[in-house]
Amino acid sequence: MRSDNSALLIVAHGSTVNPDSSAPTLAHAAEIRRRRIFEDVASAFWKEEPSLRDAIFLFDPESIRQVHVVPNFISEGYFTQTVVPRELEMNGPITERSNGQVWKYCEPVGNHPMMTELLLKRAREVAASADPAETSLLIVAHGTDLNENSAVAAKREAEKIRAAGKYAAVLNVYMEEPPLVSDWRKLTTTRNVVVVPFFISDGLHSYEDIPVLLGIVVAAGVDRGRPGSAPPAAGRGEIFRHNPYTIDNRLLFYAPSIGTDPGFADVIIEQALNAKS
Repeated sequence: MRSDNSALLIVAHGSTVNPDSSAPTLAHAAEIRRRRIFEDVASAFWKEEPSLRDAIFLFDPESIRQVHVVPNFISEGYFTQTVVPRELEMNGPITERSNGQVWKYCEPVGNHPMMTELLLKRAREVAASADPAETSLLIVAHGTDLNENSAVAAKREAEKIRAAGKYAAVLNVYMEEPPLVSDWRKLTTTRNVVVVPFFISDGLHSYEDIPVLLGIVVAAGVDRGRPGSAPPAAGRGEIFRHNPYTIDNRLLFYAPSIGTDPGFADVIIEQALNAKS
């Protein structure tokens, strides 16, 4: 159902060095725009154009009376609680502009209950041949005090999936704090291991850092004899296309970041609609 006089603004971090950072957000915006649920759909970024500060002027106040702002972030934190409200000049969940527009600040996508099913879906897609009863699922976040809330979010999702009993083991692991993703051989005992990065977009972490920590040998145009060798920019996605990786007679399946899943469009819509009342 189309929402007359209402717009959707998807806000994300973006990057000045990684062109793939904004790609999922733009793709989700395009899909939501195609569905014609809102009168207008736009994206804005902290580190790319259009900027968060410029987003205030994206919607014509004569035709757009409400703007729903959905942060495309995994968790609550500094950016969702401080940077985004500051840059958008929002003073709470609901902000009325001098031009009469009402802006509603929604919860970040990572808070939505659908995250759990999207993680399970991504794991099934990347390791369709693996029996879940003989498989460990690893949800990877960054870790460290700088990303405390994302670590909490990964732990929450791991606990929910573990409680469902779908896999032999489910662990939340981190790049920079225990339990470390680099210790996956010691942390798991199953023959199959599925690794899903709990990030909004694919970038340095998912293309290079995590593969190095996992001990993956990159295929497609790179020296296959060097574990963790970084792929060329044009072939970054190849890291996800050569599953499973055989390491120490075990099968390791490596998935793209969860935020690239097309299902995020549904999550963004849900977060916006949940804030309509």
